[in-house]
Amino acid sequence: MRALICDAYGPIDQLQVRDVPVPEPGPGEVRIRVEAAAVNFPDALIVQGLYQVKPVLPFSPGAELAGVVEAVGEGVRHVQPGQRVIGFCGHGAFAEQAVVSALQLMPLPDGMDMDTGAALVLTYGTSLHALKDVGRLQAGETLLVLGAAGGVGLAAIEIARQIGARVIAAASSQHKLDLCRTVGADECINYFTENLRQRLDTLTGGQGVQMVYDPVGGDYTEHALRATAWRGRYLVVGFAAGTIPKVPLNLALLKERAILGVFWGEAVRRDPAAHLANMQQLATWFAEGRIRPVISERVGLEGARDAIARMAARQVLGKVVVRPQQ
Repeated sequence: MRALICDAYGPIDQLQVRDVPVPEPGPGEVRIRVEAAAVNFPDALIVQGLYQVKPVLPFSPGAELAGVVEAVGEGVRHVQPGQRVIGFCGHGAFAEQAVVSALQLMPLPDGMDMDTGAALVLTYGTSLHALKDVGRLQAGETLLVLGAAGGVGLAAIEIARQIGARVIAAASSQHKLDLCRTVGADECINYFTENLRQRLDTLTGGQGVQMVYDPVGGDYTEHALRATAWRGRYLVVGFAAGTIPKVPLNLALLKERAILGVFWGEAVRRDPAAHLANMQQLATWFAEGRIRPVISERVGLEGARDAIARMAARQVLGKVVVRPQQ
């Protein structure tokens, strides 16, 4: 089979598409014929050895997929060969076949195509886990989303609207903010041309936001933390800016703010039942027309390396889908 392979941790441009053996599922595992897989920011980190998880070399990146079950390992009962599924695999999805834990698969929801299924799992799963399970976002609260035009940012906007929150989207260009408005952002801030803290004070009447969703890190973290309300919650989702910020902890003390880490992949591993319940909620919202992933581009395996590089440079809006069979 063909796969995009990382032979050594290092620059993204070292990734190569080549033939490798077809993987065999072990106990509790399933082999999938991958019809679609989506690019995410952790893909860029994991191939450079910068992610908290380091797979055994060589490996294929790609954390989420949609496809058809080809074979099941010992003990697998709830999926069968021929079934259309979506799932989270952590790595291995940028290949014509991939092996996935059966506990991290669910049937492709009715009415959902493969591309959409592949684009749903990680970004929407992360954002629902962050806002509901970690942050406990409530109806009527105000949420600030940094890096709002990326995959997790757009998902957070849509999910927060389903919860009943007011959403302020922050991004680096008007083009990105226009996209945020199309998925439901109530207010927008261009943090390249506007003062983030001052604009938030204006939009909240000086009261601050109840929650911040931050997949970016970097220079805006402290400004956003200072703009949270009494007992506001700050969700640390990732560091797409490339810098892990250091903030004065007295900012947490002064307003009894909570700084909360979000590690969705580990949460899935520890509590697969809760993950499945969240995915079923997302499937229901999709069927009702309440959420829909924004897919900006589709590429074959040969285009996956470039897509990962553009993701690392923060040049991607929404999701890029890789079609390994193309």
